[in-house]
Amino acid sequence: MLRFVRNWKALFLLSLLYVGCGDAVCTSRRCLAEMLIKKGLLSQPQTENCTHVINVPFIEYQTLAVNTKDLRLVNRLLATIEWLDPELKWNTSDYDYEDVVLPVEKVWTPEILVTNGIVSTMKHNSKDLLVLSDGTLRHSVVINAEVNCEVNLFNYPFAYDSCPVAIQSWSDTGCGSKLVITKVYSADGSQGNWKTESVELQNKSHSRQYILVNLRIKPTNPFVTLLMPSILILLADMVSFALPLGGGERNGFKVTLVLSFTVFLNILNDILPGDSSCSPIIRTHFCICLVLLVFSMLVSLVLTRLAKDGSLIFFCGSKGTVPDNTEVKADVSVVQISSPEEDGGMLKRVVNFLEAVDADTLKKDRDLKFANHLDKTFFWFYSIGGTMYFIAMIIVMVQYRCVVNHFEFWY
Repeated sequence: MLRFVRNWKALFLLSLLYVGCGDAVCTSRRCLAEMLIKKGLLSQPQTENCTHVINVPFIEYQTLAVNTKDLRLVNRLLATIEWLDPELKWNTSDYDYEDVVLPVEKVWTPEILVTNGIVSTMKHNSKDLLVLSDGTLRHSVVINAEVNCEVNLFNYPFAYDSCPVAIQSWSDTGCGSKLVITKVYSADGSQGNWKTESVELQNKSHSRQYILVNLRIKPTNPFVTLLMPSILILLADMVSFALPLGGGERNGFKVTLVLSFTVFLNILNDILPGDSSCSPIIRTHFCICLVLLVFSMLVSLVLTRLAKDGSLIFFCGSKGTVPDNTEVKADVSVVQISSPEEDGGMLKRVVNFLEAVDADTLKKDRDLKFANHLDKTFFWFYSIGGTMYFIAMIIVMVQYRCVVNHFEFWY
């Protein structure tokens, strides 16, 4: 019996020793990770001052699209974040590792939002994160946002502006989080017709930080598709003054130009940017071009009337016209010369007829010469004025700056 008791005690001590040795042997990274996961720390670390600091050492910014119709800036942010959770640290003498990988859903992770984003979503860049022995956690998140940015389109197609992308945590007051952003970098700055020239990290206060995105449109495509056709159409209208006033070729050509430009504007209705507080001046430019084309067409029609009839009054018939030659010939052919007196009267009538024809020819030449003189004068005024207008308009498009308040979302 005594021997049995001694054996039982020996077995019990051996079992305790085995269990203790088993626990001591499990010092791998995975065992460390399982130990930290079992803590189930899914709430935000809360210190005495109840404010947790989230360090953002690096943000990679990328412009995905610039919607000029709805005035939206679509962007993507890849942020590296670090924060401290004292309850996740371990003693390196027990676990001789400086870091370990944990699943994201097993620990608390901060939430980063875009303040002025109409749509803002944050996704984890990886299903795992890194935990250091001192309780520091490192992770990366991807933020996709659609920002309501009233881009200054006054200078379109030479538009350039800066749009803020405000970054904040879920709450920056009370028991919230404080973001400390260190560096912002722009990646792949050329998207579509717009180019991201630079990004700058700025702040309006200690809790209001934002990324200032400097945008500029690439002028080549809009210039070729919008400005160049209007310049060429007006140039063709100027060259059309080389056509003669008579015959109707010039008037038909000018009517064709007006109709072509109207169709051109209807096609571009979906391409032109939307309205804002700084409406694109290119809309005014197209309106002025259409007015110039219509005015040139009307002047050409009036001068054609003046060259033909010598009168601008359309509802009155021309005066002093000479009868048709056929009627004169018929009248001359039936005249019977029977005496010298009648012969003299007939000669006088013929002379009067020829004088009337000469007078009418001189009047038509004079009217045509006067109309051509007015036509040349209008051509030079039209050419010089149109050239000066295009130069002035391009200078305004490039140089003038329309100011837009992009921080109305902060009140």
